[in-house]
Amino acid sequence: MDVLAGLLEGPRARGAFMIRALFDPPWSVRIADEAPLSVMVMVRGTAWIVPADGAPAQRIGPGDLAIARGPGHYTCAGEVTTVPFAEIRPGQQCVPLDGAPVARYRDLGPRAWGESHDGSVEMLIGTYQLRGELTGRLLDALPPLLVLPTEVWDCPLTPLLADEIRKDEPGQDVVLDRLLDLLLIAALRAWFSRPEAAAPAWYLALGDPVVGRALRLLQDDPAHPWTIADLAAKAGVSRAALARRFAELVGEPPMTYLTNWRLALAADLLRDSELTIGAIARRVGYGSAFALSGAFKRVHGISPQEHRTRAA
Repeated sequence: MDVLAGLLEGPRARGAFMIRALFDPPWSVRIADEAPLSVMVMVRGTAWIVPADGAPAQRIGPGDLAIARGPGHYTCAGEVTTVPFAEIRPGQQCVPLDGAPVARYRDLGPRAWGESHDGSVEMLIGTYQLRGELTGRLLDALPPLLVLPTEVWDCPLTPLLADEIRKDEPGQDVVLDRLLDLLLIAALRAWFSRPEAAAPAWYLALGDPVVGRALRLLQDDPAHPWTIADLAAKAGVSRAALARRFAELVGEPPMTYLTNWRLALAADLLRDSELTIGAIARRVGYGSAFALSGAFKRVHGISPQEHRTRAA
């Protein structure tokens, strides 16, 4: 499996929150919905995204795209110094913060929200509501906030989304869910190719002639009963050399990485397939459902069945 394809195959929006946000200066909204991932595209105007953890604010303009990873809070505003007028809380509940008896921002019709239909600022926002809609491997690989400016990001999906989000036709929610998935995948593919991308250690290690070979073997065939000796022989180095270099570049020993990879694949299969736990165990390299359950519970703190029930 191509490792990037494996990482990006997971997005599965189900009834994602999709909206056109429309503002006029001065404007500012605090985002505290704790959604696992939000995608924002500027159509017109500019905005600052200000993380609550003190990380640097980032500016986005027309055509730029930003991805914010939850559950951290942040503020979207026309100016960094503008105090928020409203807060978006879990469940997409909008609470006014300026003390006014009537909320400044309101529902403007199907998938439109803000101050007025002709607002000078327009953002398209798509939010994954549940962590189960995204693989843990994907979320763990992303920074809290990333921005793709138009100089490096020119995606034909953006105008298509801008057109479809205005429609209210049969099956529209499904169309928007799939467009959001495609937009996210295209954006992350572009971002991972950037030199400034804070890609995970294992992703960078794929470029190493020794460790990259071992990683691909583990990722392509996790069910194989791998040993360090097997991997070292195929990589053309000694066991000690492989173990040392693998730990240096990936941050963990080969067998620990294999265990985590197997359990991550199992978690995805539990969520996205109807295979029995025993069948999933065999597919990812465990001899029985009992063996998988023991390893899964040690790492995730819950049984595979509990994970499947929660994801559903």
